[in-house]
Amino acid sequence: MAAITAKMVNELRSMTGAGMMDCKKALVETEGNFDEAIKVLREKGLSKADKKAGRIASEGVVDILSENGVTAMIEVNAETDFVAKNATFKEFVRNILKVIVENRPADVDALKALRYDADFETVEAKLKDMIFTIGENMNIRRFVIVDGITSTYIHGGGIAGVIVKFDTDAETAQKPEFAEYAKNICLQIAAGTPPTYVTVADVPEAAINEEKEILVAQLKNDEKNANKPDAILHKIVEGRMGSFYERVCLTEQKYVKDDSITVGQYTAQVAKALGADIKVASFVLYEKGEGLEKREDNFAEEIAQLTGQAK
Repeated sequence: MAAITAKMVNELRSMTGAGMMDCKKALVETEGNFDEAIKVLREKGLSKADKKAGRIASEGVVDILSENGVTAMIEVNAETDFVAKNATFKEFVRNILKVIVENRPADVDALKALRYDADFETVEAKLKDMIFTIGENMNIRRFVIVDGITSTYIHGGGIAGVIVKFDTDAETAQKPEFAEYAKNICLQIAAGTPPTYVTVADVPEAAINEEKEILVAQLKNDEKNANKPDAILHKIVEGRMGSFYERVCLTEQKYVKDDSITVGQYTAQVAKALGADIKVASFVLYEKGEGLEKREDNFAEEIAQLTGQAK
């Protein structure tokens, strides 16, 4: 039987990212055969990856790729911010974006079934390998594909991402003045109160009615308005709907770089200066971990488990 040295264990650990004891056991089991030991670890690692699937992954990164008129944005989650900043993790996310742009999958399940690269038959296989190698649960949460003239912005190294699609002509889209304008619109969405719609016309009637009902209820709960007729209350509400539209509609918001004008007015100014028609067609905002349960670490319990003192 081959002697298993500390150097061999360290070498296998650097190749696989597995724990020291797991590496030693794999080498003992395979009598020092590295190829077989790696196979053993990967086989065990896949089962470990499945066990990690229930752990909370609310950190991660949002990233964007634009190629040949196609723009894709993705959110991939991990358990810790430390892993999200890892170069290997970022490369993994970037490569998934390339797969999305090239193949245009319909959803996350379809994406996972696509070939990742020459070494991994599917994206899902690579995802499991990443979980095994890094030792954290990971999840491809969502992605979006946008065609046409777009501008993009990534905030804080992947904390949030924005894609804005514009209706304009190709010649205008190539001008530096338009590029600056488009980037400013992305910054508006990322830096200010996140809008829900582009224009007032885009707001569904149901959302308008719901807001009016809330405002009426607020007025009725105020003693000063308690005895006013409903007709008067509804007129007051109509006057207050402007604040609602300013909050939820991009074009009605105050422009972050000049609050004396709205985004809609800023767009009109740029269009006039360039002698072109420019409209914001749509936008997508991803905020990392939005709506996900956050991980809460109990470091005292973790240390107790590591030292064998857990109750």
